[in-house]
Amino acid sequence: MNQYVTGTVIRELREKNRMTQLQLAERLGVSDKTVSKWETGKGYPDITLLEPIAKVFRVSVTELISGNTVQNANVSANMMRSKFHVCPVCGNVIHSMGDAAIHCHGILLAPLEAEPTDEQHLILIERVEDEYYVRIDHSMTKEHYISFTAAVSSDKMQLVKLYPEGNAEAHFKIRGVRRIFFYCNRDGLFSIDPVKGIDSP
Repeated sequence: MNQYVTGTVIRELREKNRMTQLQLAERLGVSDKTVSKWETGKGYPDITLLEPIAKVFRVSVTELISGNTVQNANVSANMMRSKFHVCPVCGNVIHSMGDAAIHCHGILLAPLEAEPTDEQHLILIERVEDEYYVRIDHSMTKEHYISFTAAVSSDKMQLVKLYPEGNAEAHFKIRGVRRIFFYCNRDGLFSIDPVKGIDSP
């Protein structure tokens, strides 16, 4: 892990929760001098205290370590707020319905920013009965390939994992689909309105 909870984060969370160092210390079973050492950077909390500290401040351990608290404004669980994260180490694909502090292999993953499709990343979308047939005109070598494609509606996300030396194609149920995404391992995330992509060369 390349990150650990900092004294600044502990102080900010303590002040946000209107707690004194002594009050926090009592909740954790340590001395107020210990809390002071953490906050001034003269010491770090033992790893066994991370979960109790996170519990006191009502955040996750991941949020505590990253220093980024996630505000749950996504109460409607609208899939159109979908964000995709890809680990550069293992290629793990992680989906969230909004802001999240996501780590893989000790790395804080930033959400991918989708770009419009371009000449190097052309997509063909056909309607076949109640499905979209999606084909991406792209090489699928071990070095350069499309990793996944996804179709998102307001209440559903359909994702198809693709692999090098396979076909860059997928089938999605049409109902409600408002956006189609695909991820190139070199050039990043692309998206298109499926209606605009229908029967495009």
